[in-house]
Amino acid sequence: MKVGYQLLDVFTDKRLSGNPLAVVPEADHLLDDEMQAIANEFNLSETVFLRRPQNARNTAGLRIFTPHTELPFAGHPTIGAAVVLGLEHRSSAVRLEERVGLVTALVERIDKRTGEARFTLPQLPERAGKAPEVRDVALALGLDTEEIGCGVYHPDVFSAGNLFYLVPVRDAGALKRIVLNEGHWRHAFPLGRHSAYVFTQTPDEPDNDFAARKLTPGYLEDPGTGSAAAALIGLLAEKADLSTGQGDYVLRQGHEIGRPCRITMQLRKEDDALVHAAIGGRAVMVGEGVLDLGD
Repeated sequence: MKVGYQLLDVFTDKRLSGNPLAVVPEADHLLDDEMQAIANEFNLSETVFLRRPQNARNTAGLRIFTPHTELPFAGHPTIGAAVVLGLEHRSSAVRLEERVGLVTALVERIDKRTGEARFTLPQLPERAGKAPEVRDVALALGLDTEEIGCGVYHPDVFSAGNLFYLVPVRDAGALKRIVLNEGHWRHAFPLGRHSAYVFTQTPDEPDNDFAARKLTPGYLEDPGTGSAAAALIGLLAEKADLSTGQGDYVLRQGHEIGRPCRITMQLRKEDDALVHAAIGGRAVMVGEGVLDLGD
């Protein structure tokens, strides 16, 4: 059995940058354990499998796997899949069936190998647990307690399909100095997959509003995490200085590990309630090939 695949770099338009992604098209014949094994073989943060949609009005069904498990939703596989399908079908919009729900993405062609996609979150972010104690957070990150918090932002827990601890730190210097302390980590971050999305405001950086790192003990640091940025929108919406209107933000991630990503975030509120949230970014194709899985 031969299985074709494409490799993309996501949240960037520069090859060998951003967050790598494997896309397996025409994956209807693959069983769950085969998809999991293929994702483990690629050993990227996620691999996305494209299947025929259940509803003919939609473009494709998506199955998203890490090397160890399936995810109901993830941002950079959604962006990458949307760009692949948008370029292939020469379409400005694609409808994707994910485990978390239907995702509609708008796609803009940059060139024959590069595109930009933005999608409305299928699930608005909401608070998902008790905020961690500042002292515990500082111990887990190897920082001083005075470095936890940034402006109006304080540690919290949100989910837009995947749960993340949102941890603001004082500045980009503190973000760079983080050293994981696994002995304190699960005490500070006991829920979900124990993932912390550590972020800060970047007023001195003209190209973005925030910088972030996604950290989970036992896993390589993720260069660009759309589902975490989606969760962050929930906190940004709560603290935004508007009751009705739209906010647009740019976040950088991955700079500390040499894989810079650029993620756009959009929110809209009506009568002080979040009614719309979206994530966007570019993706560029860097390769393709065939897996030979035998008879």
